[in-house]
Amino acid sequence: MYSSSGDSNGYHQDNKQQFGMSQRDRVRRVRAKSRDGFGEEQKVTPCTEFDKAYFNSYAHVGIHEEMIKDHVRTNTYRDAIFHHQSLIEGKVVVDVGCGTGILSIFCAQAGAKRVYAVDASDIAVQANEVVKANNLSDKVIVLHGRVEDVEINEEVDVIISEWMGYMLLYESMLGSVITARDRWLKHGGLILPSNATLYMAPVTHPDRYRESIEFWRNVYGIDMSAMLPLAKQCAFEEPSVETISGENVLTWPHVVKHVDCYTITIDELESVTTTYKFRSMMRAPFHGFAFWFDVEFGGPAASLINPRVPVLPTVPSNNSPMDGSQRKKRTNPNEALVLSTAPEDPPTHWQQVLCIHVPVINVYYLLLFGWPH
Repeated sequence: MYSSSGDSNGYHQDNKQQFGMSQRDRVRRVRAKSRDGFGEEQKVTPCTEFDKAYFNSYAHVGIHEEMIKDHVRTNTYRDAIFHHQSLIEGKVVVDVGCGTGILSIFCAQAGAKRVYAVDASDIAVQANEVVKANNLSDKVIVLHGRVEDVEINEEVDVIISEWMGYMLLYESMLGSVITARDRWLKHGGLILPSNATLYMAPVTHPDRYRESIEFWRNVYGIDMSAMLPLAKQCAFEEPSVETISGENVLTWPHVVKHVDCYTITIDELESVTTTYKFRSMMRAPFHGFAFWFDVEFGGPAASLINPRVPVLPTVPSNNSPMDGSQRKKRTNPNEALVLSTAPEDPPTHWQQVLCIHVPVINVYYLLLFGWPH
């Protein structure tokens, strides 16, 4: 998501596997066409007609309802806010892309002195009414506009945002978080989430392949295998959002990109590349790659002093990553709160992204530019 639009990212209607099929996905396509890059730091990017259409779409209550009903997502954010209550109480907070204002209200409930709830969508009008209905107008100030355009005449202690999209980086609301950080955050301030990691792994998915491809070999007793080339082209020409299980994953996951929200620059988001060599840990057909992500809600010291580096689990050497690391398993309850979209964790509305039989060059393309149109 770009600038300061809806409540967050990743909206996906039930039973809609292919991108472009849900209302939110159609909106994303509009947004993806609206800019080729983020531009230079501190440079104010004009609001285009594509941006306006994108922002307008977030006035629809269904998008926000779907995300708020994702209990893993919403409860983790609330838990993170109260986990860091000592750093929020009595402090100034900015909520980037506040949507209905629920995260801003959580911050106010945690004792924030003042919360600037920023959103470019007309949902900001409803957010303001929600704030009034909860008698928080003295604490929560709703700003209807882009992060690039609104004015906050003081430094802030905390930035909170639910900026993640499919595959973590599909949508560019992280750019708005960076803009807010560089404009307003005090040195030593808190950013929630503090960091994020995008993973990929080769997968086997025979049921999915069978439903989309093998179906044509026998259709009501008729050999329609002549449809197979076209079926493969159409079924897998775009990534799909769906839920897989750990049984589908053929290797330990590989880190594609680690994002430290305290230090990442807009330039770093213009190109994401990785080199990946793997050997399957089981005998099963390879059908493509799956992508998912984690975000952590650590304190500022962890990122400003000792940037977190994922720890490598002990695995066979033939699965060792080349560029990037393998997924860190967190078992210590004292470590940072984690919101995970991994196959083995409770499902979220982000699910996982599958690229079935997509050539490597196309995977590179979608990481760099987003989904094809």
